[in-house]
Amino acid sequence: MQEIEAKILEVNSEKVKELLVRFGANKVYNGEIETFFYDFEDGSIIKSGNVMRLRREDKQIVLTYKKVTGTQGVKTAEEYSVAVSDLEMMQEILRFLGLVLIEDIRKHRTSYEIEEVHFDIDRYLSKYGYIPEFLEIEADSINRIHEYARLLGFKPEECLPWSTTQVIEHYSSRKK
Repeated sequence: MQEIEAKILEVNSEKVKELLVRFGANKVYNGEIETFFYDFEDGSIIKSGNVMRLRREDKQIVLTYKKVTGTQGVKTAEEYSVAVSDLEMMQEILRFLGLVLIEDIRKHRTSYEIEEVHFDIDRYLSKYGYIPEFLEIEADSINRIHEYARLLGFKPEECLPWSTTQVIEHYSSRKK
């Protein structure tokens, strides 16, 4: 499945939620997510700009590989996902395959959808709790992302094609 998304940093989440509801968006998720990122010892997945993650969202566990195909204005990726029934067993399988855990992140996410456009408002918890809330918009085109960004009061240039790693690096470098 192709994924097209952009992140907007340091949003006023209450204002964004209020506008989304006013536009007719439906809340589809509100809860904590735990994500485990994996790579080989040589870092070949990250070096190629791709992502291997195992995520627990409530009782749902999903293994995903994202093959990033572009970062011009938005991030585009081919996303391959499969539901997994046992988190710990999947972690063992990944270790047996030579993958190592490189990062684990907990966050609170509130998600909305309208007209097949998906909005995630994320707030990192624990070790990355210093990172301000941000908005991720996922749609079928860059134009659609920019259209909804404008409706929410953001400029297209505020829509960043950043990965999770880039968000963390951005705020970690400012923290020093």
